[in-house]
Amino acid sequence: MHTADKRVQFDFEIDFSNGGGIQGQGFRLDIEGDAIADQALADYIVRDMRLLMVGEVRILNKTIITEAHKRNRPALSVGTRLIDCSHVIEDGMITYKGLPAPIICDYLSREASRKVYAAGTEFHIGKIELVANTGTYIDSPFHRYADGIDIAALPLDAIANLPGVLVDASQRSGRAITPERFNDVDVWGKAVLIRTGWSAHWRTDTYFEGHPHLTADAAEFLLKAGAKLVGIDSYNIDNTDTGERPVHTALLGAGIPIVEHLCNLESVPVADFRFYAVPAPIKGMGTFPVRAFARVDAT
Repeated sequence: MHTADKRVQFDFEIDFSNGGGIQGQGFRLDIEGDAIADQALADYIVRDMRLLMVGEVRILNKTIITEAHKRNRPALSVGTRLIDCSHVIEDGMITYKGLPAPIICDYLSREASRKVYAAGTEFHIGKIELVANTGTYIDSPFHRYADGIDIAALPLDAIANLPGVLVDASQRSGRAITPERFNDVDVWGKAVLIRTGWSAHWRTDTYFEGHPHLTADAAEFLLKAGAKLVGIDSYNIDNTDTGERPVHTALLGAGIPIVEHLCNLESVPVADFRFYAVPAPIKGMGTFPVRAFARVDAT
């Protein structure tokens, strides 16, 4: 039995985090099924128009109509989208000022492997030397506490498939991110990702100085509100002007992992996503690089 094609008609308003905005009226898009969420439409518009520095997206006057699909390409799907939130690790790259850059080289080159394997067969085996705080990485309690669990002991349900919430702190009057930023945000059992916009300075001298950070009372708020993981797209979740690290102390002391040096958070929705930040299970390590990503399941 043939199912009639469906299209969604809607208006939208988009605010940019650096000021200004755009509007659209009477947009129509092919969809699969009989419904589509506002967030899926917002994500589509931002992605299709290749918009940056997006603040709030409002979908207005949405209606579903029966109308033949107009496009040759597939209808707007309700499938899964993965958003990479990790920096690429490269040879010679500095993540944290004062720590050495990774050295990435051949252990066995393809040329050398030809002497080992049969004719026509070659392999590459790489070698990497790095400190654990390289690229986008996760902190376990052992990073701060000698008796805390290490990277290998982090349970998967604490670092993978977590319901997520994004808190936009890209518009600030100063560096400090205070508890007020989390008012009216449900963080219980969630990965709380804090977007500061600082990742735009990655691989520049600016990245290392004057970075945004959480305050000690913000960390206490997140702890008491039940956050399960906290991530930030900044140089450090703490203020590095002094040797004190109250945010690491509070969160890791409560068993809450921290992910630092995230990126691409402007592409992550404010809610309705799952977050993953899984390192290799290496014993005796307090931090280690991760491939962090958000999974958005449009409904």
